[in-house]
Amino acid sequence: MIDFSNGSVFKLNPCDPGELYPQVAPFLIQGEQIVFAFRSVRDFVVFTNKRLIAANVQGITGSKTDFTSLPFNKVQAFSVETAGSLDRDTELDLWYSGLGKIRLEFKRNVDIRQISQMIATYVL
Repeated sequence: MIDFSNGSVFKLNPCDPGELYPQVAPFLIQGEQIVFAFRSVRDFVVFTNKRLIAANVQGITGSKTDFTSLPFNKVQAFSVETAGSLDRDTELDLWYSGLGKIRLEFKRNVDIRQISQMIATYVL
């Protein structure tokens, strides 16, 4: 599982969902669709209409990947932090019962409000 408690060195950048679809397609259920996709150097995060799927590519060759599924219906609370003039990244915090807080950090060019609206649609 991804160690969400450590601050990520690499911020997530938006990417084309079609680029990551082949890697997550085996995990999707009927009717589940990718809404947003983000990647860092090797790891990636996909937001679907049901959950967040975080992929942690492991090892030197990257042949092993850990996929963590975090369903939206288990989110107890969430918050977003927009970019400022000195703090150039945006952040999303999700609180899960039994798991605690999950923090994702995005590059400044990510529209965190759009992500917040999508999560609110599925959580509220």
